[in-house]
Amino acid sequence: MTVVVGYVAKPEGEAALVKAIEEAKLRGTKLVVVNSHRGGQEFDADAAKQAETEMDAVRARLDEAGVPYDLRQLVRGFEPAEDLISIAEANGAQLIVIGLRRRSPVGKLILGSNAQRILLDAHCPVLAVKAGD
Repeated sequence: MTVVVGYVAKPEGEAALVKAIEEAKLRGTKLVVVNSHRGGQEFDADAAKQAETEMDAVRARLDEAGVPYDLRQLVRGFEPAEDLISIAEANGAQLIVIGLRRRSPVGKLILGSNAQRILLDAHCPVLAVKAGD
């Protein structure tokens, strides 16, 4: 059994990672961190280097936290929700943790498409965490 977290190097991703570490420790399980990029022209060599630097920082935090983990950095052309759901299913996840960002009043009418897909399609409970103000 595992806890799976979707990570992006933004406040909502940081909040999700902190909560996922807590949940993995509480449950005595391994943590699987998923960092998914669609790829394409925007994901060039500079973006890849930046993503690797961000993942090095995540590895250091996980090592410091002392939680067993697996880090998955994916650039396969899939939506992040697809990657997160498939990895959660393949690892028998008992919980998925995602971060949500604050939205404008109009934006609140529509939850982000990745978050909505994860909440509706995941095979296990999903914990949605808001970033701090």
